[in-house]
Amino acid sequence: MIRFNQFSLARGTKPLFEQTTFTLNPGEKAGLVGANGAGKSTLFAVLLGELHADGGDFAMPPSWQIAHVAQETPAVDKTALAYTLDGDAALRAIEARIAAASAAHDGAAEGEAHAAFADADGYTAPARAEALLLGLGFTLEQTRLPVASFSGGWRMRLNLAQALMCRSDLLLLDEPTNHLDLDAIVWLEDWLHRYPGTLIVISHDREFLDSVCNVTLHLEQQQIKRYGGNYSQFEILRAQQIALQQSAYEKQQRTVEHLQSYINRFKAQATKARQAQSRVKALEKMELIAPAHAASPFTFEFRTPDSAPNPMMVMEDVRCGYRTEDGEIPIVERVTLSIQNGQRIGLLGANGQGKSTLIKTLAGTLEPLGGDVREGKGLRIGYFAQHQLETLRPDDSALQHLARLAPDTREQELRDFLGGFNFSGDMATAAIAPFSGGEKARLALALVIWQKPNLLLLDEPTNHLDLETRHALTMALAQFEGTLILVSHDRHLLRATTDQFMLVAKHRLQPFDGDLDDYRDWLLQHAAEQRAALKAGNAGSVSGTTQDNGADSVANRKEQRRQDAEARQKLAHLKKPLQSRINKIEKEMDALNVEKATLDAFVADPASYDAAQKTRLTEAIRRQGEVNARLEALEADWLGAHEELEQIG
Repeated sequence: MIRFNQFSLARGTKPLFEQTTFTLNPGEKAGLVGANGAGKSTLFAVLLGELHADGGDFAMPPSWQIAHVAQETPAVDKTALAYTLDGDAALRAIEARIAAASAAHDGAAEGEAHAAFADADGYTAPARAEALLLGLGFTLEQTRLPVASFSGGWRMRLNLAQALMCRSDLLLLDEPTNHLDLDAIVWLEDWLHRYPGTLIVISHDREFLDSVCNVTLHLEQQQIKRYGGNYSQFEILRAQQIALQQSAYEKQQRTVEHLQSYINRFKAQATKARQAQSRVKALEKMELIAPAHAASPFTFEFRTPDSAPNPMMVMEDVRCGYRTEDGEIPIVERVTLSIQNGQRIGLLGANGQGKSTLIKTLAGTLEPLGGDVREGKGLRIGYFAQHQLETLRPDDSALQHLARLAPDTREQELRDFLGGFNFSGDMATAAIAPFSGGEKARLALALVIWQKPNLLLLDEPTNHLDLETRHALTMALAQFEGTLILVSHDRHLLRATTDQFMLVAKHRLQPFDGDLDDYRDWLLQHAAEQRAALKAGNAGSVSGTTQDNGADSVANRKEQRRQDAEARQKLAHLKKPLQSRINKIEKEMDALNVEKATLDAFVADPASYDAAQKTRLTEAIRRQGEVNARLEALEADWLGAHEELEQIG
């Protein structure tokens, strides 16, 4: 159990926690939420032993192994797979014992180390590490590449894989979805559902919190308050408490005013002085109920766009990609699309498939490599790029940024507009260099909104936004009267603001006939097939087949439904051979379990470590590893077969 009791801590002169108390039980999965600067990262530092209490105490089981995601990744030459395996420190320690015993020609020590290696599932560790990397979006080929060859975002994924590889009792994740696409987020959720330890996660992705967490820890006013349930349930409970607290505060204020009125009237009269003094003391002793800290949530709205053409834009056989000195690099090909006024499209697909490239082509910031793009008369595009913050000038103010877009507009009108985005007073004229990522993202959105676009192209607009600002953006987009095309890993935003989806996969753009739940199921099925293929040694072929099935589906919905019906019929025919396969797997597992019991008994027998038994012991340990690995693979196949049966049934 994790227990904080009357815990107090300050950073410099700023108190972050004041006599706060809460507990977290083993196996619970908690979302840690609160405003920026409330102390979320500080709490992680306390759990990691990097900071200590100024008052009160904090306790957790001393034997617990803690895993967290490193913020820095050394540019080492070891492969991504080896780097991930480093997360299992216990296994690496056993490997060091084996190497040391072998170098010292100590057969008994080497035998014991090999037995420990088998007990620690060392023979299956590379396959488990590969599964982690594949789930986080790496290809099988990339797992063999050196860490130094990856960019910053992919190195953060490597750090996450390393943390997941650790045999931890407590897992600390700080914004784990920031560097992930939707495909990897869905996989991570599935992995965390099966994680047996205690989890504390900081995230601004409400749907991720809803899916993973069963406890919410809320940081506010130097207190950490525990709520049972996920983030949506926390919001409901919090709203109810604020309403009750506000009612109690207003009632108490009436009592305070009555007492104060009596004091003011009678404290100067000798006959009433004693009574007045008693009321002064009562007022001093009264524990004032703090007014409900419900600061007005940040809100904004899009300006009403001018009349829009229909169709807004037509693309015919367009090739999207990049031109280099060495030639053309096509990313998305044969794009045929007619964007109609009022459409609200969400783009799906894994990182690297071409969503951002397509958005750039639509926005006109990237010339098409071929094909025809026609814009309707009166089209006004508002484009928020994934790296929009990098286009802002750090030495300029918010007012200067907006004035460049509207040089003929009165300054007061510009100030009024910026005030609607919480850039008021001196903040409007201060250089933006020290602004937080969220504040810069808010400014970038304000600049897009000022231009009154009738076609909004948004590429990951929530990357730097906190929960409150994400909610404000969601509400504003839901009421936006123009046309929207959105790329986002925030499923709550996608659900609330789009009504159709398109999939970018294997260099093609096509309709996705389903909702986000269908897409999640498709991704999980894809991941299950990848894991099964990896265990069978043919990950590449299955992965390719899955991508082919996804990418080659036709644009016509009627044809898509016909293919789905055929697929369902084929799955029904698979039921009988699947049952036969399960029976065969169970027979082999029974035989291997008998052999495993014999091998385990022999390896555990001290007499087996006599010099005369060295050869037999070595062979037994080797075979023990093979049996364990085979049993693990069979168990995975058995589970996979049952999952397929359930899907067919």
